[in-house]
Amino acid sequence: MADQNGYADLEKQMLILHDHEEKHFMSSEIVRDVILGVSDGLTVPFALAAGLSGADVSSSIILIAGIAEVAAGAISMGLGGYLAATSEADHYKKELKREQDEIIAVPDTEAAEVAEILSQYGVEPHEYGPVVNALRRNPQAWLDFMMKFELGLEKPDPMRALQSAMTIAFSYIVGGLVPLVPYMLIPVATRAVVASVVITILALMIFGFAKGHFTGTQPFKSAVQTAFIGAIASAAAYSIAKLFQAYH
Repeated sequence: MADQNGYADLEKQMLILHDHEEKHFMSSEIVRDVILGVSDGLTVPFALAAGLSGADVSSSIILIAGIAEVAAGAISMGLGGYLAATSEADHYKKELKREQDEIIAVPDTEAAEVAEILSQYGVEPHEYGPVVNALRRNPQAWLDFMMKFELGLEKPDPMRALQSAMTIAFSYIVGGLVPLVPYMLIPVATRAVVASVVITILALMIFGFAKGHFTGTQPFKSAVQTAFIGAIASAAAYSIAKLFQAYH
């Protein structure tokens, strides 16, 4: 009778789980890449254009320099994302091999580690004993458990490196073109820089708000912080250019 009740409760829990819709934003890695690319794309070319505007050069020169910077920055940032993702994958493979060897060489020690991990979640010895034994009968599940709960490592997506590189590079280009649009339309740099400042600060605020929304932080606070950082960077570049121009 107790077994039947147990199976009934388990079946009920499975139905509840099936009906339950998770509302977590799962693509955290993609969001991180987009944030990295867009934030740098909006800020760096913006600061470069503002700095060149402070040096009193034409809009065409600023535009050429800006596009060159966006191209170089996208390649550099994309390559950085690719190398970071491949390094994570290599680290996972190394730890996977080490953990696999330990399960074979010292199974009792690894089983004790499983028991210790479960006890940290409040599971009693008489409760985690069957779990430990079940894992010992399934080496692959045991290995997956140790990788996730002992080392905190998730199996990386084989396409992660390329996906990260493309996402960061594309996001950088999208963000980097925003502060350069006024220089495409306004030939006078002193007028174009004003329009660039207004457009880019607005874009930074929108981006900051979206970033705060998707990452679960305060959207308005994130919008103000993001715009403030961009404004400080461009103001510093413009001031430095003006300072050098004054002494040359």
